Amino acid sequence: MRLLFVMDLLNGVVVHAKRGERAKYMPVHLSSSVVSSSEPMHVIEAVRPSEVYIADLNRLMGTGTNIETLDAIRKNYRDIWIALDYGVKSSSELEEIARIADSIILGTETASLELIQAAASYPITVSIDMFQHRVRASDVRMKIEPLRLIEELDGYPVESIIILELDRVGTNSGIDTDFIARCVERSSHDILCGGGVRNYEDIYKLEAIGVKGALVATAVHEGAITVSGLRTGAGETNTGG
Repeated sequence: MRLLFVMDLLNGVVVHAKRGERAKYMPVHLSSSVVSSSEPMHVIEAVRPSEVYIADLNRLMGTGTNIETLDAIRKNYRDIWIALDYGVKSSSELEEIARIADSIILGTETASLELIQAAASYPITVSIDMFQHRVRASDVRMKIEPLRLIEELDGYPVESIIILELDRVGTNSGIDTDFIARCVERSSHDILCGGGVRNYEDIYKLEAIGVKGALVATAVHEGAITVSGLRTGAGETNTGG
């Protein structure tokens, strides 16, 4: 079971994401028991995850970029596997991001079906961005029932699919196991879960229904999921539910 540590970058610092309400995001160290600074290099050095999911919120919001920080992370941490959501909207941006990312995140919020198809030669993960089980998408063809979209994506060359429930992000609300199980059943791709993961018990439930990985942040900063677990993988820890 893969655990991807999430870092949301906004205006040069790591912020605590909650329910997708980006205007309310605060520096992560204000609510963290793990880090004493929200400076990105400090956060990644303190955690040293084997896999990290980074979202450049400025790019996603159209208010700038954190590209220098991303370049520095790649340069200094070659051993960390990086999934990057850079708000890519066109195929011309893929090569630039491929030098940083081990997997390029194409989220439904910004990407199109044409872009997903055009990215066939790159390592791609599609994020189905949802709020209350409704897909948020710039491409109207993806504004359909999420299980139908999962089936549609079976015909596209992607490595995995993230089921990102934005209304659960940062809330400790838990996971909708029944819904996620249906997502796994409908897809030929690996399914990763984002939003609401509280602790190891949730991780084990996801693993039991066939989920291949989980995005975690709040549970790490609150100490419910250990930093050592991010370095070794949940299946290798001794922490129970």
